[in-house]
Amino acid sequence: MTLVPPTGGASGSILDRDRIVAKAGFNRWLVPPAALAVHLCIGMAYGFSVFWLPLSKALTGTGEAACKDISLLAALTTTTCNWRVADIQIMYTLFFVVLGSAAALWGGWLERAGPRRAGVVATFCWCGGMVVSAVGILIHQLWLVWLGGIVGGVGLGLGYISPVSTLIKWFPDRRGMATGMAIMGFGGGAMIGSPLANILINHFKGPQGPGVWQTFLVMAAIYFVFMLAGSFGYRIPPAGWLPDGWTPPAAARRAMITHRHVHLGDAHKTPQFWLIWAVLCLNVSAGIGVIGMASPMLQEIFAGTLIGHPGLGFDQLDPSQKTAIATIGAAFAGLISLFNIGGRFFWASLSDRMGRKVTYCVFFVLGLLLYAAAPSLARAGSVALFVLAVGVILSMYGGGFATVPAYLADIFGTQFVGAIHGRLLTAWSVAGIAGPSVVGYIREAELALKVPKDHVYDVTFYVLAVFLVLGLLCNLAIKQLAAKWFMSDTDVAALQAKTASATAVGGSFGIGRGGVDGPAILAWLAVGLPILWVVWTTLQKAAPLFN
Repeated sequence: MTLVPPTGGASGSILDRDRIVAKAGFNRWLVPPAALAVHLCIGMAYGFSVFWLPLSKALTGTGEAACKDISLLAALTTTTCNWRVADIQIMYTLFFVVLGSAAALWGGWLERAGPRRAGVVATFCWCGGMVVSAVGILIHQLWLVWLGGIVGGVGLGLGYISPVSTLIKWFPDRRGMATGMAIMGFGGGAMIGSPLANILINHFKGPQGPGVWQTFLVMAAIYFVFMLAGSFGYRIPPAGWLPDGWTPPAAARRAMITHRHVHLGDAHKTPQFWLIWAVLCLNVSAGIGVIGMASPMLQEIFAGTLIGHPGLGFDQLDPSQKTAIATIGAAFAGLISLFNIGGRFFWASLSDRMGRKVTYCVFFVLGLLLYAAAPSLARAGSVALFVLAVGVILSMYGGGFATVPAYLADIFGTQFVGAIHGRLLTAWSVAGIAGPSVVGYIREAELALKVPKDHVYDVTFYVLAVFLVLGLLCNLAIKQLAAKWFMSDTDVAALQAKTASATAVGGSFGIGRGGVDGPAILAWLAVGLPILWVVWTTLQKAAPLFN
């Protein structure tokens, strides 16, 4: 069967949704690397900490004493005082707050406009935000740097959700695996971008400045090319498309998989939406709290043990020894990032077999056991087991991000899943504030009580375990939606009219056959080689943790 052009014609912009409906002969395996190209670029948002210290020393010959007590308001426009790290870091907070807000606000527009247009807008916002910030750095205006963070945050939100519903529609047989492949890129973006940023900073720095604004411009240009290529690689299947030879499983109800669709305007009215919102928020809060303190946590818990002096606590180390364990701490942070990346693909793919609800139960039960065991592993002095436990915890943190789009598709259907996912990402915004705040507050409280540094994180692990208990209860409460929430077949057909075949109501239409061919291999190599390089170098640096 050949594909007849969709109704509605093919006139208009090449960005229009009806211009990107796949035709006979298209290979669906070209879509995941396109999504990865976008996510690997915007994932650098996690790696912006590489810029904070150079930016805090951008001006030379300033009067540090006069600038010591400068207010935040004055810091926004000063041209004579160096910026404080805490003030610059607000750009990082803006990224993720705006990410969740943009995804929620424009998710519905994305579903109407299509992933290509959304990806192109995300490209201009993310790369344009970096250019705006570069100008702010050049003229030393912090408010302009922040503005770049806001513009970039919009790009993050749109870029993050742009391929989600598309991948789910292309891989109805492997929803978890498909979204896991793309969202894996967001977790790995910083691991590629941070070393690149360091290379560029060292190349451009000199008497005139730390080389950060030049680095921003170069990276923006590189990201622009990759993100635009990825965005133009997006295609959507015609309505009624199914993989060749695949039929939906008959026992779908047992796995809570619906083949109907809930309207975007109704999804947030259901208890299931808010239960999944809570599940994601609690899982992310627990994991992100550990990520933010991973390096100092390892150093303060194990201290001299990391360099062959198990009798020395953190405060007993000399400066050279602290430098040595700081290097090991950085390797630990890189290693758990690998677990975060790998978990996004592993757990999301496994959820295709286990079911989404069971997978999240595993996250919460196994995570609870590991959080509860972590203080005992620390007291036993077992660095390798502690590292492995935290690594598995972080794999489930990443797995939660990658599995939730498929969970939403199972419950609410695929018609509006991208927009529903966008609204759900407000849970990430909340967790991004709650998790690190809880961990930081407990740590400061424990230090104020004179708790030894090798025990200062014990209470933290137990509190985060409580988060997982609450998440487990929310997950267990999720049930399949009642019939009243689903759209009628007539309403769905009207929405899908522009991408429907004029002569058939279902089938493969000659699309997606043949597996991974030459073009798909080239596309996968373009995104896969940088990932493999990062994995190899990170494992080399982390090897001392297991000696």
